[in-house]
Amino acid sequence: MDWRSVTFDWNRARAFLVTAEEGSLSAAARALGLSQPTLSRQVSALEQELGVVLFERAGQGLVLTPGGLQLLEHVQAMGEAASRVSLTANGQSQSIEGTICLSASEVHAVFLLPPIIAKLRRMEPKINVEIITTNQVSDLRRREADIAIRNFRPTQPDLIARKIKDAAARFYATSDYLERIGRPVSLADLQSADFISFDSGSGLMNALNERGLNLTKDNFPIVTENYITHWELVKRGLGIGIMPEEIGDAEPLVQRVLPEHEPIVFPIWLTTHRELTTSRRVRVVFDLLAAELS
Repeated sequence: MDWRSVTFDWNRARAFLVTAEEGSLSAAARALGLSQPTLSRQVSALEQELGVVLFERAGQGLVLTPGGLQLLEHVQAMGEAASRVSLTANGQSQSIEGTICLSASEVHAVFLLPPIIAKLRRMEPKINVEIITTNQVSDLRRREADIAIRNFRPTQPDLIARKIKDAAARFYATSDYLERIGRPVSLADLQSADFISFDSGSGLMNALNERGLNLTKDNFPIVTENYITHWELVKRGLGIGIMPEEIGDAEPLVQRVLPEHEPIVFPIWLTTHRELTTSRRVRVVFDLLAAELS
């Protein structure tokens, strides 16, 4: 291979790749932790090095030129290779000191992780913790997180996972709200109840109807995709919500609705990238999470 023909800077190629994926210089700068002028200079320098115009302005954002689009596939492959190098290097690290990044849903991050993180900090004070609180799936292959707490088993061959347990969720509401709707004793009694939805579509309604309810969109007068907001609305007596038993039963402001009814069962999985299983730091945190969450 003629290495003399490869003259462009990888940092500039990375700036191009992230800008293309994020759609704007400001978003790419935030993703890379750079200032927007610095990122803009890197992209401009790459255009000069390659002799290709990569982007055109489109309103507040950027769109790839035909030349930029043609180069993007190759730079994406470079980015994936660079990520694999980083994963492999980090996986070989036996140092316990450093940062671990965890991805968890709002419910797990707010209600379940704090005592676990407190224990981790007592055990290993040299491990710093970054928590990504999101209901979306973090891409572990692209190092968006080191470990993820998920409710499904991953299918990608380069990810490994351990099933922690099957958890149970139930309906909860305040005593005052249940009094207002007549203390339901069967699923049929919930047909006129208000539910706090965390699904802007019909997914939650359809799932509940499959369990024997007969709900319509009129049963969901309040919708929020934020689970913590959902729970606060339930605690304020605005309707019925859904929460894992260990969280719902510990909240004194609410009580189970139809406590004899079968709970909603869902799995909890811990997931990490295969390369990171040889990292002592990742193993320590992974094992602690598995023990505490189970």
